[in-house]
Amino acid sequence: MQRYGRSRRLIASAVALLALGACSTGGPQASGKVSPETSADPALAAVASANASPGGSVAPGLPTASGAASASASARPSATPGASAAAAAGKCARSAGSAPKAKVTEVKLPNAVIGYGSEGDTEKLPMAIAARPDGTSWIAWTGANGKINLGRLGCDDKLTGTPTSFPGIDLQDVAADATGGVLLLTRKGACGDGPLCGGESSPCNTMHMVRFDNSGTLVWERQVTNLTGGRQGYDDGARFIWWYQHHGRLATDGTNWAAYFGVAITVKNGSCVDVHEGDRMQVVSAGGKLVGGHRDAFEVGCSHAWTSRIVWDPRAKKFVTVCATDNECRIAQPDPYRTVAAGTCDGSLFNGDVVLARSKGYWAAWSQGGSVRLEKFTTGKATSTVKPGVSAAHPHLVGYGSGRMLLAWQSGSGMAVRAFDSGSGKALGGTVSVAVKDHAYQAFKGYADGSAAYPAAGSSSTRVKIARILPMA
Repeated sequence: MQRYGRSRRLIASAVALLALGACSTGGPQASGKVSPETSADPALAAVASANASPGGSVAPGLPTASGAASASASARPSATPGASAAAAAGKCARSAGSAPKAKVTEVKLPNAVIGYGSEGDTEKLPMAIAARPDGTSWIAWTGANGKINLGRLGCDDKLTGTPTSFPGIDLQDVAADATGGVLLLTRKGACGDGPLCGGESSPCNTMHMVRFDNSGTLVWERQVTNLTGGRQGYDDGARFIWWYQHHGRLATDGTNWAAYFGVAITVKNGSCVDVHEGDRMQVVSAGGKLVGGHRDAFEVGCSHAWTSRIVWDPRAKKFVTVCATDNECRIAQPDPYRTVAAGTCDGSLFNGDVVLARSKGYWAAWSQGGSVRLEKFTTGKATSTVKPGVSAAHPHLVGYGSGRMLLAWQSGSGMAVRAFDSGSGKALGGTVSVAVKDHAYQAFKGYADGSAAYPAAGSSSTRVKIARILPMA
């Protein structure tokens, strides 16, 4: 794990590599949840013992003075009349063709999206899209207005109604169900006075789930890091969000919501503290409370960690998580470590996405040296490897109707997609060009009608493009 107590210059150099999916050549070589870089570092050795969940000390929304856990005072019923009927109607049912076909729609927003050009994992994420059960969408974006904005897209992928906004400084993801959805976003937190064992101060922010109903109104909010009125970022045992690897994703089992994200880890080292980096998965109930002792959740999983990905498997009834890590330089399942695919620490290791395989198991898309691979696995080591002949640094993968998945990647100034059988990994048809700009850290989302959609930069800062890949018959 990275020691924040080292000089800022050395850490910044490491981040420049990690932002591209890199890893340290001196990375950990242990099989436990969190591994020290060297056995001589007592602070790193203490991380594992610092991983006990704080339970009720995690506050909802913004930290409270007492640090006591409670449901948000703004809680309200999560359903809106007619939502279930609309979902059941599947009103968007898009026409299927014999092969994937791309449709691009430009959408004008009421306020600007932050800059789209910088794609490092230390940068803010511009936007995310969520598939609603009826085939419409939620679109969220980090706005130049200093808020996380949320709007509704109709079946034609155009904005409908009036967008709303929530306090936040960095969007991570958005997901939906029939009665609303959840945003994963970052808010400002406090570092305290440490003291650090070395280096300079870093932002000590907090990660939150924000539940909204179908009108875009707040239902509840819950912090999934652990800063409270009694624990700040530079206190021993703190888990917070900093400038380093920190992006995250959401998944739901239909009732509970799970967030998997990069996290900073504060560890006492004598009379001062060091800050390290790993990833964390927390589960929140339908009522907005942390689910203590959830079998799939963990305080710290992979370390270092980047491109942390998650999917809910209804067949096995579990959340499945996959990361890229410099612990043995690999694509891995965390808690405990299980290697999915062995990589190397050359600065190009990148974990794309994880999706359900047909019948059982999972597919992970990843790249090394600009060469994309698809790996099929159940627990740990991949049992099938597909080399699709794609040269790209940042692949995307999404479920694409029944028994299929869609691989996407940057191709010239645009993107390209190709469908694959999610059982055998066999390619289905040829490559289809998509006239939108890629972003390494944004995601395609799959829809119940068999289509998939991706949010991309538009022709100006107040416009975005929705790339819709229409269903296959």
